[in-house]
Amino acid sequence: MHMVIYALVEASTHDDALATGKSVFDRLVGADPHAGAVFDYYVTFDEEDTSVAGKARWGELPTAAPVDSDDGQDLLERGWEATKEEFERNLDRVKEAIDELSDEEIMRDEDLARHAFHQVGAYDGPTIFLYTEHGTGIRHRGQLDRLLEESEELWIVPADVHF
Repeated sequence: MHMVIYALVEASTHDDALATGKSVFDRLVGADPHAGAVFDYYVTFDEEDTSVAGKARWGELPTAAPVDSDDGQDLLERGWEATKEEFERNLDRVKEAIDELSDEEIMRDEDLARHAFHQVGAYDGPTIFLYTEHGTGIRHRGQLDRLLEESEELWIVPADVHF
């Protein structure tokens, strides 16, 4: 499956932002020897030679944009809304499982209940759409707001990832 994720990185130029974003995505696919793979592979929106990912799948997106630009705000909103919606969807599944299933059924992962519990608690992967320049998933609004307030030249870099 494919999804678009976003790296929020400090940079002074577009090229620096894209390079730093690619470093984040490298970590998330396990290209960095000190990081475990969260996704299978990624394609950034500057790549032209693929017919199944990036622009070919999602259309034109900026390759990198300052967060305080219109494009940057649009990408940031997409990433945050997707994270929030995925969290709420999984949280609803957890609440339903607690209300309707026995402890034993939950333990057996009936209706993928334990999977939903895992997704609610995830720090990265398919339920997290925004990442810091260190490859850390942004899981709540306070964390995002702190990053936005503390950063001087913050850029957002999108990538199509497969998981």
